[in-house]
Amino acid sequence: MTLLCLPYAGGTAAAYRGWAKSLSPTIKCMPVELKGRGIRYNEGYYIDIEDAVNDIVDQIELCIVKDDYAVFGHSMGSLLAYELYYKIMDLKLRKPTHMFFSGHRAPCCIKRRWETHKLSNADFIKEVASLGGIPNELLQNDELLELITERLRNDFILTDNYVYKDRNSKIDCNMSVFDGVDDNVETEELLSWKKHGCYEVKIYRFRGGHFFINQNVDSILSIIKSALKN
Repeated sequence: MTLLCLPYAGGTAAAYRGWAKSLSPTIKCMPVELKGRGIRYNEGYYIDIEDAVNDIVDQIELCIVKDDYAVFGHSMGSLLAYELYYKIMDLKLRKPTHMFFSGHRAPCCIKRRWETHKLSNADFIKEVASLGGIPNELLQNDELLELITERLRNDFILTDNYVYKDRNSKIDCNMSVFDGVDDNVETEELLSWKKHGCYEVKIYRFRGGHFFINQNVDSILSIIKSALKN
């Protein structure tokens, strides 16, 4: 079993590399590295979510045709995971055994485009920092902050401009949804994930804000391991 992990805005594959040690020996953690970061720093940025999803498919296709797999995505990664599922179905590839969506409202609840990416640098950094998405050491380093801000802004262009498309078919596997009680996702927006699945959809809430996954790693991995045993 392979667990594909998709990053949040500005995130890299390194965010999930520590997970491998805590997962069971039968689950291989495969963090997906997106363009413009990590070892792919010089590859430029995506123009939209579809562009990103097409690139992700190119990276994972050989893996998912050989082995059972599940997909985990946090924040922007949840949108990528959702669209990735339907891209996989369109290509008639092996479907996942489980989908894990974390830190994001249900796609059907996205009613308008956001404009966070259009904020001035100061306001943009303030907005992202309020979510807990920028470590304090980066906020104190102007050079590193400039680098991460460019990547973050480009990722926010993807999510701000995302347009939800209603699908004729629902997600054809079990789903787990993770949320932080202090995040800005409304209860209705969280429960609406159930509209996207045709099997079991379990919702888990944790203490913390948007980056609750950092404070609840053990609990989240325990849920993942349990879900992937069935």
